[in-house]
This record gives sequence, structure tokens and C-alpha cells, in this order.
Amino acid sequence: MTTRALFHKGKQFGELVMFSHTLFSLPFAVISMVWAAGGWPSWWIMIWGLIALIGARNGANAFNRLADRKFDEQNPRTASRHLPQRLLGTREVIIFVIINYLIFVIAASMLNPLCMILSPVGILLITLYSYTKRFTWLSHLYLGFVIASAPIGAWFAVTGEFAFTPFVLGTVVMLWIAGFDVIYGTQDIEFDRKHGLWSIPSFFGLKTALWMAKGMHMVMLILLLFLYYFRDLSWMYLIGLGIAAILLMTEHGIIKPHQPKLMKIAAYNLNQVISMVIVVCTLMDYFLIA
Repeated sequence: MTTRALFHKGKQFGELVMFSHTLFSLPFAVISMVWAAGGWPSWWIMIWGLIALIGARNGANAFNRLADRKFDEQNPRTASRHLPQRLLGTREVIIFVIINYLIFVIAASMLNPLCMILSPVGILLITLYSYTKRFTWLSHLYLGFVIASAPIGAWFAVTGEFAFTPFVLGTVVMLWIAGFDVIYGTQDIEFDRKHGLWSIPSFFGLKTALWMAKGMHMVMLILLLFLYYFRDLSWMYLIGLGIAAILLMTEHGIIKPHQPKLMKIAAYNLNQVISMVIVVCTLMDYFLIA
């Protein structure tokens, strides 16, 4: 395979797993590492922690594409994805999943015994997400739960111990992710009902689903405010929290399920900005203000 072909294949796999969406979990993992270490952790922990996060995330996302490929073929919104279009083969995606899960286990083993012991449990939990939409409308919260493993795992990577702070931070991530996943799911209400797939929008209807998403994001902001008091943070952190609140209000204000481009902005683009604002202001709070 030529260098050009190899680059093209890598680009396809990056698109398959939506690699740019790492911005949802990575910033909170960085915050967790810094708080756990009382500053920047060692390069060893940062590098292997990042590798573990990417391996787990890529493996889980690729597996999700495999599990949903039949539904993706039938849904006009997702029919252009790589597996329905045969741009990537089922066998090579399976190999990609296995490689990334192995990378995750190896990286976790390089951190500490707790991470090594928990790595198979992590693989099981993130893999199960792909089937939750078959039987429960809580699938959005389960997705948030598995992505919440990023800040929790980051804390474990640094300390090798359980603590209160990472679980609060993990709950923030869980509610944030679940909220905008509900928003994104409003595009598939009729398809989900027709094919027996469970989601908050298909089960409760559009209006109730959007109110539930707002509720999740409200509790998320309350928990972030709680961390301000609990960790004795500064005004810089509050600025980030305020900007995040404004962006979330904007997100909920532009929702139009029948306009895909606007929904992408609401569910993805704005939330990538939110995570970056929070991490930048939190790190400035820690290193420049405190």
C-alpha cells in the first residue's frame, strides 16, 4: 500500500470513529489529571493516559458502527456512512476494533495496577453501549456514563486511587453528553419508532425530550458550580462556567430537528467549544490565579 493510500485509509478510519469528537472527553480528562496530580502529571502518565483514552474511544466508536450498520443502511440520515457505502469493509473494521482495544489494555497496564485491573471492565461497559438502544430509552445516559470514564480513568491513572472529585466531574460529563445526545436524537424520532429503537425523543416525544435535555444541562451547570466551591476555585473558572452556560442556552435556542446543518452545530460544534472553554479557564484558574 502506497503512502497516499495509507493516508487515505487512515483518514477514512478517522471519519468512521469521528476522531475530532475526542474534544468532548479529552478536556475533562486533562482537568482531572491536573487536579489529581496537583499540577501537570509526569509525561509517562500523560502519554499513556492519552493513548488509553484514544484506544478505548476509537474501539468503542468503531464497534458501534458495526453494531448499527444495518440500521444505518436504512436511515437516510446515516446511509452515507462508511460501512453502508462499503468504503470500509466489515472485516477491517473488526480488526481496527481489536487493535484499539489491545492498545487500551496495554496503555492501562503501563499506568498502574488499578487501571490494568479495570481495563477489561471498561471494554465491556463501552461495548455494551451499542446495544442499549435496543431495549431502553436510558441509552443517552448510558452513553454519557461510558464517556464519563475519561475523567474518572484519568484520575485513576494519576493516583491509582478512588476519590470524590472525579466522580462529580464524571457526572458532569455524563449529563452533558446525554443532554446533547438527546438533542441529536430528535432527528430520528420517526425512524426509531418504526424500527423499534429506544430513545428519549422517540419514547417521550419531541417537546418532553427537549425539556429533559435542558434539565440535564441545568444539573450539569449546578455540579460545575458545586466544584467551584468544593475545590475553592477562582473567578477565572466562573468566567468559563458563564461562557459555557451562554453557549448551552444558544444550543437549546437553535434546535430545529429538520435542519441537519443546524443540528450539527447545536449537538456537536457548540459543545466542542464548551469543553475547550471549560478546560482553558480551569487550567488558567489553576496555574495563573491560584
